[in-house]
Amino acid sequence: MDRRTVPAGRSRLRPEPPSDPARPRGLVSRSLIAATVFAAAVVPGWTLGDAAERWTGWGLLDWLVTCAVNGGAVFALAPHGSYRRRDTLLGLVPIYGWYLTAVLSWRIALLPLRDWEPRDDELWRARWLTGDLIGFWRADPLLPPLPRRTGPGGGLRAGSAPRAGRPTS
Repeated sequence: MDRRTVPAGRSRLRPEPPSDPARPRGLVSRSLIAATVFAAAVVPGWTLGDAAERWTGWGLLDWLVTCAVNGGAVFALAPHGSYRRRDTLLGLVPIYGWYLTAVLSWRIALLPLRDWEPRDDELWRARWLTGDLIGFWRADPLLPPLPRRTGPGGGLRAGSAPRAGRPTS
């Protein structure tokens, strides 16, 4: 990419966030997306659990397989819905795990906007939106770090680093 192809005021090193603000989804579209995400997360576990029970005749294996697949779904969805990956353990609990998956599906259906308050460790990158979007949060993904300058005289030095060679008068 040539320097002349970059519009004025933009950096080639750090991409700009999208200029068009996201609009919240309506109730019907959000519900359809949430139902699709929930079905994609839970139905395979139910299917595999039923198949495992048919093959082995052991009814408890059905619950174990269903809960394990649901725990995997919670593991995948949790960071996007302001839950921690360790909440996968809650996803392994038979009935509560499905409830947690439903909550995560409902939250994921609204992204990139949020109608829930971010956790304390997400607050540093979250913004409270105003205007037409009051009541919503937005926490954009982290941008890649800028490349560090290396070489003589470039970048930051630690306080205990040797002094740089500078001509003195």
